[in-house]
Amino acid sequence: MKKILFGATAAALAAAGTFGAVSANATAPAAAPAAAVRADADHHNLQQSTHLTIDAATKAARAALEAAEKENQRISVAVVDRNGNTIVTLRGDGAGPQSYESAERKAFTAVSWNAPTSVLAGRLAQAPNLKDIPGTLFLGGGAPVTAKGAPIAGIGVAGAPSGDLDEKFAQAGVAALNR
Repeated sequence: MKKILFGATAAALAAAGTFGAVSANATAPAAAPAAAVRADADHHNLQQSTHLTIDAATKAARAALEAAEKENQRISVAVVDRNGNTIVTLRGDGAGPQSYESAERKAFTAVSWNAPTSVLAGRLAQAPNLKDIPGTLFLGGGAPVTAKGAPIAGIGVAGAPSGDLDEKFAQAGVAALNR
């Protein structure tokens, strides 16, 4: 049992060392979504994928929060991973209670469709049932984070008086990852 536990721990540590902060670009086209996920040639049942570190997610969230503070806006910001799991959420001073959950849902929506939520909100006219998908929010304020054209995270912002402002601040978070 000790050998199995040690082996699993060693494998997990080795895998964890391969993941790091990556350059992100929310405006890149989603032409090749499989580029950030590649098959392991030696182990056909495994895949490697790119993820943001907690430090990179925090850097992006802080950049979004700081951009909002410069414009005197009180927001919450969330960064989720490729699977929609929350990496970090920051609630700015004075942000409304609804903004926390809304930010997470916008981030989830952006990474799920690899598109800004303002673009997705426009698609509701053709597919109104999209809004019924659990965990989503089709309002401006979410931006995908991509690596090699594939979505690896989402940044959601909520609390500003408009979705355009929320999305502007989310984009500031994405831009911080490119610095």
